[in-house]
Amino acid sequence: MILDDLKARGLIQDHTDEAALRARLSNGPITVYCGFDPTADSLHVGNLVPLLLLRRFQDHGHRPIALAGGATGMIGDPSGRSEERNLLDDATIDQNLEVIKVQLASLLDIGGVARMVDNRDWMVNKTALEFLRDVGKLITINTMLAKESIRTRLEGEQGISYTEFSYMLLQANDFVELFDGYGCEMQVGGSDQWGNITAGIDMVRRRFSTPAFGLTVPLITRADGAKFGKSAEGAVYLSPTRTLPYEFHQYFLRTDDRDAERFLLQLTLLSVREVAAIMSTHNDAPEQRHAQSALADAVTELIHGPGEVRKAKLAAGALFGGGHLDAEGLDALRGIVPETSVEGSLAAGEDAVVDLLVATGVCSSKGDARRTIEQGGIRVNGERVGSVDGGFSFINGRFALVQRGKKQRHLAVVGV
Repeated sequence: MILDDLKARGLIQDHTDEAALRARLSNGPITVYCGFDPTADSLHVGNLVPLLLLRRFQDHGHRPIALAGGATGMIGDPSGRSEERNLLDDATIDQNLEVIKVQLASLLDIGGVARMVDNRDWMVNKTALEFLRDVGKLITINTMLAKESIRTRLEGEQGISYTEFSYMLLQANDFVELFDGYGCEMQVGGSDQWGNITAGIDMVRRRFSTPAFGLTVPLITRADGAKFGKSAEGAVYLSPTRTLPYEFHQYFLRTDDRDAERFLLQLTLLSVREVAAIMSTHNDAPEQRHAQSALADAVTELIHGPGEVRKAKLAAGALFGGGHLDAEGLDALRGIVPETSVEGSLAAGEDAVVDLLVATGVCSSKGDARRTIEQGGIRVNGERVGSVDGGFSFINGRFALVQRGKKQRHLAVVGV
């Protein structure tokens, strides 16, 4: 049963009556939903746990609904926040939704056993009076004030606007609409959504006099105290235009040993048994970071496909491998390191390396280039340049990787 798998993965934070939930799941497939608000033009890795939760239900034979929150995204969820969100306009919401819907569909069988809905479909034509009469009557202020997300904001310096205070009503109403229209009996989400989920369960019970179910997964944190899903450059997004697949892969390669098993269980579709085997191999030689490699490969393949995993490894090999460079590895660096288009004749000049350094901007002048070469600070295609009159060749007639010091790299590309 899926509950046993979720428990083994450490993926259950809160849930409604377990005995009743197990009985319902034993009776056949259940329709379950999770909402994703378009507050940015991409989901980030923190969204992976609830998104994969829907996928896990699907893989166990249940019917997931991914709700793209076109309406709730206009308001902003106060859960887990100490201040008001900036409200987004219709055009921005629409742009964000287009990307997020594609990301949701990439992991779910939309059009098959899974559905995708947008809560604007049932909210856009509803008047304020209708909403207050039909929805507001189904929940008390006492109930709302008791929810942690609301109470925390009320106790804080910023307080909470009526707009964000109403968010709980909107999400609870989503459950009512999905129960009524699609027979959805269960809502899932991150642990910060528990108050909103139980409000929806109460509303379904009041409206239809029937039970509904809820379950939350823990919010992922990192053992080093840093926020999960953050890199030195900011959030790690699922969109390849926001976070390059190479950077995505590298983020998971840097996972702390203390987090590796948990992330393998919660952020991949590997079975519990497969994760145990990976960890057994890892623990025999932790310095080889087998678990981190398996994690980075699995998550990157899940989001970007196997081709991007291969390119990420080729790029890493070209940057850090210290071995033979080839055209395939250097081609994988495009978009990762700065590049400059150059003429192939550059390699034939008397001051070939000096001219290359100036052409790529790695050195500001020929004098700067000569001084840096004499100090031993330049490598071309992995080889240290020993003298100012040294030459070089373009790999495969196309690429030359220039390195100044330990960190600065630049790709020269012929004929682009």
